[in-house]
Amino acid sequence: DEKEKFEPTVFRDTIVQGLNEAGSDLEAIAKFLDAAGSRLDYRRYADTLFDILVAGSMLAPGGTRIDDNDKTKMTNHCVFFADEDHDAIRNYAQVFNKLIRRYKYLEKAFEDEIKKLLLFLKAFTETEQTKLAMLSGILLANGTLPATILTSLFTDNIVKEGIAASFAVKLFKAWMAEKDANSVTSALRKANLDKRLLELFPANRQNVDHFAKYFTEAGLKELSDFLRVQQSLGTRKELQKELQEVVLYVKEEMKRNELPEPAVIGLLWTCVMNAVEWNKKEELVAEQALKHLKQYAPLLAVFSTQGQSELILLQKVQEYCYDNIHFMKAFQKIVVLFYKADVLSEEAILKWYKEAHVAKGKSVFLDQMKKFVEWLQNAEEESESEGEEN
Repeated sequence: DEKEKFEPTVFRDTIVQGLNEAGSDLEAIAKFLDAAGSRLDYRRYADTLFDILVAGSMLAPGGTRIDDNDKTKMTNHCVFFADEDHDAIRNYAQVFNKLIRRYKYLEKAFEDEIKKLLLFLKAFTETEQTKLAMLSGILLANGTLPATILTSLFTDNIVKEGIAASFAVKLFKAWMAEKDANSVTSALRKANLDKRLLELFPANRQNVDHFAKYFTEAGLKELSDFLRVQQSLGTRKELQKELQEVVLYVKEEMKRNELPEPAVIGLLWTCVMNAVEWNKKEELVAEQALKHLKQYAPLLAVFSTQGQSELILLQKVQEYCYDNIHFMKAFQKIVVLFYKADVLSEEAILKWYKEAHVAKGKSVFLDQMKKFVEWLQNAEEESESEGEEN
């Protein structure tokens, strides 16, 4: 046992043997890894452990397999030998999730391992790169990995050969298949990477148009549109002075990309809410949100001229307030602000209340809106009766 703990080759042999015995039964692999952690030194040999689980053998600096010619020191029961299929890779992601939940100290080591593997991408085949991208995207979606691992993709040698951009697209697709575009953009913003994504391309192609074309052609139009608008908003700090410029920019983008207004209002809401670092205290966040949204209300009003756009905006506000717990009590205040600023009409608010709300936090938000909706209905009835009298 002592020898197993401190001898890297014995550690490797034990892991490889255990994986080969478990075969393609991922449940058996997870159980073996769980049990082996009590007698093997995972802390010391974490990089060897993760090398084997991803690539099937120990890796030399640069990413070549150390034991490539000795099949007894390798295993096919690893990510690189899995089917190139989202569900198959998700099942492998579960193995990593279970292992890291069980041995919490492996969390940082795993993050370092993935950063290292991204630097080694040139040494892997295209299908191996694809599987690693899918694995990373799935683990980013479920929070096992932080978005900061993506900084490895900005390394010159993989950027110049187009590997960084190709890998990023596959990773984002897997991430969005697990969650949605909003989860991607929120995580990028928190890691301060949303403005750095152009660095996935060589210097002569680091422009928004090239980025948007590449991502759109790869089937990531939602992400491409978001980043265009985000870039437009992010570069305009003195918003009130330049609001008209933003409006013109967004209108041009709508025309050029044939974006319907209901799609744009959802993008704008997400961009506007992602432009701020929100206060962690519930009693302060409502005040901060209202001040911020009051600034942006004229922009949102320009792109909520259709009933469908207004309903989508209401649903987005509802989902946002539900997903971000500090905003739960702010929903009604935001809706009233938008009503007063001519972003939302009473027809849209009443339709949302009666039938167009989403399930998230429904009872809480309908209860918050009850008095305001009653006031709207009374005002509507009064104006109708006045009209009849005239």
